[in-house]
Amino acid sequence: MLRLPIGERPRWKERAQEFGFHFHTLYGEPYWDESAYYQFTLEQIERDIEDPTEELHGMCLDVVAKVLENEALLRRFCIPEQHWDFVRNSWKNGDPSLYSRLDFAYSGQGPAKLYENNADTPTSLYETGFWQWLWLQDNVDRRALPLQSDQFNSLQEKLVNRFHDLQFLTPGRELHFACCKDTLEDRGTVQYLQDCASEAGITNHFVFIEDIGCDAQGAFTDLRDQVITWMFKLYPWEFMFREEFGSLLGGNNVRWLEPPWKAILSNKALLPMLWKLFPGHPNLLPSFFEDELDKASNYSELVKKPIFSREGANISVVRGSDVQSLSGGPYGEEGFIYQAMHPLPKFGKSYTLLGSWLVDDMAAGISIREDGNLVTQDMSRYLPHIIL
Repeated sequence: MLRLPIGERPRWKERAQEFGFHFHTLYGEPYWDESAYYQFTLEQIERDIEDPTEELHGMCLDVVAKVLENEALLRRFCIPEQHWDFVRNSWKNGDPSLYSRLDFAYSGQGPAKLYENNADTPTSLYETGFWQWLWLQDNVDRRALPLQSDQFNSLQEKLVNRFHDLQFLTPGRELHFACCKDTLEDRGTVQYLQDCASEAGITNHFVFIEDIGCDAQGAFTDLRDQVITWMFKLYPWEFMFREEFGSLLGGNNVRWLEPPWKAILSNKALLPMLWKLFPGHPNLLPSFFEDELDKASNYSELVKKPIFSREGANISVVRGSDVQSLSGGPYGEEGFIYQAMHPLPKFGKSYTLLGSWLVDDMAAGISIREDGNLVTQDMSRYLPHIIL
C-alpha cells in the first residue's frame, strides 16, 4: 500500500461541476484531492479487504439476530421501547437492505481493523462509485497511470443491479428519496442514488426530510400530498425514533431503505457485541461497554465513542484517569463504548481511513479519506486509489 503523487487532471473542477460534483470543495477547503493516490496489490484487496468485509458483515448480522431477541440488549443499544416491534418486524419480515460501509484502519500490512459499521446513512457514495472511476479512466487514457491499472470498484454496477432486485421485491410502489436541506454532500449522494434507481427503471421522486408531512390517516406525504409508500432516507433511525412523527413509524404502510433493523448495525454498541461473540477475531478491536471496563484493564489506551455519533464527533482517548478529547460535537447523551486504541496509519503528514462498501451483502469497492488529525471527520479529504 503506497501513497504516490500525481498531477491533477486539466480542468477537473469544471468537469466536476458538469457532472454534478458540487461539493468537491467545501468551505474553501479541498474535499476531493487528486494530487496523490493510494496503490494496492490485488492480494491486499482480496485477502485483507474484500474477504474480511464480507465475513465481518455476516458476523454483524449475527449480532442483529441476537439483539432483537433480547430486551436487555435492545436497551443497551438504546432503541426506544415503543419501537422494538417495529425494528423486530423489519428483521423477521426480511426487509431488504441497499448498502453499507465498514471503516477500517489498514496500513497494507497485517489484518485490517474494524473501526465501525456505517450501515444506515453512509455518504461518499458518488465520489466512490463514479468520480474516482472516472479519475482512473482519465489518467490511464493520458498515460499518467500504467495501462494495467485497475480499481476495486463495482459499486455503481452493484447499486443498479440491487435496485432492479428491490423493484422486484417491492412491486407496485414508487420510490421517494429524502435528505435534509442545506447539505450539498447529502443532496449529491441522494441524487446519485436516484440516478442509479432511474437506470434500474424505478419511478422515483425527491422530498426534503423537513417537508415530509402526514395526512389524516397518519400516512407520510410529500409536498404534492402524494402518499409515500417506499422511501430511501439519508437520515438516521435514531433521529427518526425520537422526533414528532416517530410515533407514526410502523403504523403506516411504508417500505424503508435502509430498513429499521439497520438501527442495530449503525450503532456503536455493535462493537462490544462483536467482541463478545467473536473474541480475538483478527479484524476486530477489543471493545467494551461502560460497565465492563474492568475487562479492559490490560489496555493502556482506550478510545471512547458515543453509542450514537456522526462524522467522528465526540471521540476521546482514555489513558487511566486522563481523558483527552480528540473531537467535539453534540453526541454522548445515550452513553459510550470503549475500543482498544489502534491509531490510523500515517502516510506522510496524513492519517488514512479506508472505507469498504457492501451492496446486497457483497463487497463492492473502497473509499479512502485522510486528515492531518487522528479522527476522520466530514471535512477530511477524499483520495482515489488503484490496484497494480
